[in-house]
Amino acid sequence: MSLLKVSVLSVSGLTLWLAPPFIFSRKIPLHNFMQGIALVSGFACCFEARKSALRLAKAEEFEALKDAAVNADLVDEISTSVYVSEQQRRKEAEEILAACSRTKHEQEIELDSIRESLELLLNRTCNDSNELTVANLSTRQQEQIELILQCHAKGITGKNKILKEVWGVSAGSSQAYRDAKAEYEFLIPFVKGEEEAG
Repeated sequence: MSLLKVSVLSVSGLTLWLAPPFIFSRKIPLHNFMQGIALVSGFACCFEARKSALRLAKAEEFEALKDAAVNADLVDEISTSVYVSEQQRRKEAEEILAACSRTKHEQEIELDSIRESLELLLNRTCNDSNELTVANLSTRQQEQIELILQCHAKGITGKNKILKEVWGVSAGSSQAYRDAKAEYEFLIPFVKGEEEAG
């Protein structure tokens, strides 16, 4: 609306400035008076147009500042959300790495247990009567032999039931079950030797 007002005032001022010399005659005193009023009105229209143009420029400047503030807020919000999502992704990556390191640690423990069983199997010695001895087994394995013997004394003879009782694993395809089964099969000759000796 202000732009239309500035345009109308500018065109009116220009028209009032240029038209009187062509419309009015200088010889008629009333025409001279009217020409003076037209010139003054043209000046007034031009000054009013200038004031309106300045107001319009200030309003546009204010709108530009407002748009800049809104854009700055938007950029700040976007950068904040990017930072938060980056921190969240970093935290998730650290959790995954921590889980992987725990898994590697558990795998190392399982490998150490298997390695220990294999070393004992390789270093297994026989006594003079060609029977297997329990002396070179670890205390944990000796305890497991005792638990297996107790299961046999209770009448529990199934391999899966013994694995459930002694190692606490159920039949399946898990790594813990396979490890327990391998250790059970390693200890069975010792268990039989103990039963025969007992």
